[in-house]
Amino acid sequence: MYNAKVKNYQKEALKTRVAGADRYEIIQMLMSGAVEKMVHAKVAIDNKHLEAKSEHISKASAILEALRGCLDFEVGGEVTENLYALYSYMIDRLVDATIANDSEIVDEVINLLKEIKSAWDAIPVEIRNQTLSENSAHAS
Repeated sequence: MYNAKVKNYQKEALKTRVAGADRYEIIQMLMSGAVEKMVHAKVAIDNKHLEAKSEHISKASAILEALRGCLDFEVGGEVTENLYALYSYMIDRLVDATIANDSEIVDEVINLLKEIKSAWDAIPVEIRNQTLSENSAHAS
């Protein structure tokens, strides 16, 4: 019962965070969520909990697919193409990790995503705000 209440609270807290977030913050949350799911998958692999492993890797892969799907090739150019290829590689590697039950492969993907996330996190707030306002002006 207690666990269900905690999960419900966490779900509502996440809804509140997403509702007030801009696109940069949502992408940060997605990246954090993917890393978290992969960490859980590593633990599941190490403990031979195959059902939990599959669930966590599936969720991490879905997040990576969503991140890949959000890429804007018209704006991003070569950087976007490189990110698309990297996200695709990470998704493929998670499939490899699932098949091989290899937590080291999951570690590889975690490290790659952490690098992307650290670059994303380093974007100055002023640049984020400028980009968001420019995109709002183009959408109008």
